[in-house]
Amino acid sequence: MHPEFQQLMHQATQLTRSGDLAAATAAIQAALRGGPPAVLRRQDDVDASDVIDVEAWEVPDSARAPDKAPDIPGDAARPAPRPAVSADTFTAGSFRNSSGQRAYKLYVPPNPNPDGAPRPLVVMLHGCTQDADDFAAGTAMNEAAREQGFYVLYPVQSRNANPQKCWNWFKHNHQQQGRGEPSILAGMTREVMAAHPIDPARVYVAGLSAGGAMAAILAGAYPELYAAAGVHSGLAAGAASDLPSALSAMKGAGLAPAGQAGSGVPTIVFHGDRDATVHPGNAESVIAASAGAGARAETQRVAGATGKRHSTRHVYRNAAGDIVAERWDVHGAGHAWAGGTPNGSYTDGAGPDATAQMLRFFFERGAAGKH
Repeated sequence: MHPEFQQLMHQATQLTRSGDLAAATAAIQAALRGGPPAVLRRQDDVDASDVIDVEAWEVPDSARAPDKAPDIPGDAARPAPRPAVSADTFTAGSFRNSSGQRAYKLYVPPNPNPDGAPRPLVVMLHGCTQDADDFAAGTAMNEAAREQGFYVLYPVQSRNANPQKCWNWFKHNHQQQGRGEPSILAGMTREVMAAHPIDPARVYVAGLSAGGAMAAILAGAYPELYAAAGVHSGLAAGAASDLPSALSAMKGAGLAPAGQAGSGVPTIVFHGDRDATVHPGNAESVIAASAGAGARAETQRVAGATGKRHSTRHVYRNAAGDIVAERWDVHGAGHAWAGGTPNGSYTDGAGPDATAQMLRFFFERGAAGKH
């Protein structure tokens, strides 16, 4: 049986079980036609929870431009997006377990398994007020996936779970393995892995702001699942346990000191040093929670192209000399995805290319990054 037909029928089964008959019908029709389905959309799921309102800072259009930092491998000027070929798909689905239900969108690259080799998967967690389409457009992650041949999963937060569509990283019942949103997101990741030729040693998670905070939680709660994490403008796992402590942490108050031992999950962090929404000091807390107190830091100044932002890159090594974490301080940047495109919200095209750098960091870690 053709793999595209199997994939589409699997999607149709999932959509039927979750009650989205129109989307299931579209998937079945596409399977019978032998081609990819049109983009399928799902309504928000229902989940009652406390909420947090998080302001976001967006760089004006005039400040957005592609960037290149030639001294760092992988950070080349991103090529202009090319039209998707007929073989790649970006479709919607839904996952439910005992902790709740969330929708998602999945990008499948063209010819995902031509040589029989499984492909990497990058899980992307959007920030407050965003959704999968917005986050995909702003980060240009699908364009990178098309060029490099990997899958991208975009879980979608429901407005019923949080009116601003923030992941509930600050609630104690959404911070542990087997509970709340971490349970849903890990289960969703595993279901996608089971349905597609994905390499279990090359599964990664990244996010922006509230999504970055949840990415840090997922990496710590499921180190056997995620080989590395990317945290952009986010906070460390355990930075808060309720709304008041979340607001304090976001302002930089009461940041936890470096612990004796980190989670051991390789982590790359991006943070603007003029971020007025999530205090830049949280970047060091994320690194400490990952790499631990004993990591040795090396610092490198990264010059931006003319008119673009400069950065300071910190590389952290363990006692054996292995790189276990990386932190980018983006000078002059606020609360926005560095190197993003103006096609999405909360992006800063004048910054270094966070998408390219995260992928470089991720793909340097395969089976060796698993625990």
